[in-house]
Amino acid sequence: MRDDQLRDEKYMRLALRLARRGLGKTSPNPMVGAVIVKDGCIIGRGYHRYFGGKHAEINAIESATEDLTGATLYVTLEPCCHRNKKTPPCIDRVLPAGFNRVVIGTLDPNPQVSGKAVKMLRDNGIKTTVGVLEKECRDLIAAHTKLMDKGMPLVTVKLAQTIDGRIATATGDSKWISSDESRRLAHKLRATHDAVMVGMGTVLADDPELTVRLVKGRNPARIILDSQLRIPLTAKVIAGREAPMIVATTIKADNKKATCLRDAGVEVLTVSEDGQGRVDMMQLLKVLGQRGISSLLVEGGAETVTTLLRLNLVDRLVVFIAPRIMGKGIDAVGDLGVKEVSKTLNLTFTRTYHSGPDLVIEAKVNS
Repeated sequence: MRDDQLRDEKYMRLALRLARRGLGKTSPNPMVGAVIVKDGCIIGRGYHRYFGGKHAEINAIESATEDLTGATLYVTLEPCCHRNKKTPPCIDRVLPAGFNRVVIGTLDPNPQVSGKAVKMLRDNGIKTTVGVLEKECRDLIAAHTKLMDKGMPLVTVKLAQTIDGRIATATGDSKWISSDESRRLAHKLRATHDAVMVGMGTVLADDPELTVRLVKGRNPARIILDSQLRIPLTAKVIAGREAPMIVATTIKADNKKATCLRDAGVEVLTVSEDGQGRVDMMQLLKVLGQRGISSLLVEGGAETVTTLLRLNLVDRLVVFIAPRIMGKGIDAVGDLGVKEVSKTLNLTFTRTYHSGPDLVIEAKVNS
């Protein structure tokens, strides 16, 4: 590997580390990091801190300790070149700054930007390199890419199960399969997603709050799948006002119950039915995408998870495996209609680690 390539990767890795500081704060914008280097020294650095705030390039430029003439800008994502209601285009600050070179991790999947900023840089005589640590930079913006390409949020399913694949006993008892450490990690997952969703069965069985309590972080929007509006008005998820509360239902739902829920501050979202009279998941995800929700954490139950997997709507899995054997109980995943091993869902393990006594497996669902 050439020295210049090693140098570019070194500074791009730093930009990636900076970008990750914005985890859970920038949505629906992507996380972005930027580093400015001149004469072999870092003279500026920045990242996108929160939605509506200055972008990474601007923070890096404004942090610079000396003149930028002849410097190189490293940025994980192509600078924006379109106007929106929140911030002016970064390219307007980058072009006149005096950079001799700009190194970009990956192009922006937003069709308003993709490739356009690169062309502007090159047309203005700025040497521009694209694709340094591209995979890592693309992984960083997976939710943004899914929203741009499909108009739907990136869907992560979280499971807490025994080693033999049970999420509850035959009587429905599930507290607590995973460890204290894993429950804190689950709350951290909530804090880094735009929304968290469960099915009606989970509400009736566990009466969850779906808020972030065991760690510091923002509360996601809470979504309940309830095609018949069976949710009790006394449910904790309704009583709590810490975050937006949405009940997704169908046109056949009880209008009187819907009125009561709205009076309680709950948004009742009516979507189409699927073939079984339940909420149509595809339409729901598209509606959520239209609202700018780019990441969705699904916490159960088995019916909800199974439906999403059958429809190939899951992008990632985070599975907490407790060192327990339950035997008879409720399966983490139900019937997917698989008759041959060759037809099983194929995963790529992206990370494995321990959380207290539990084993955690993070995986990507291959399309």
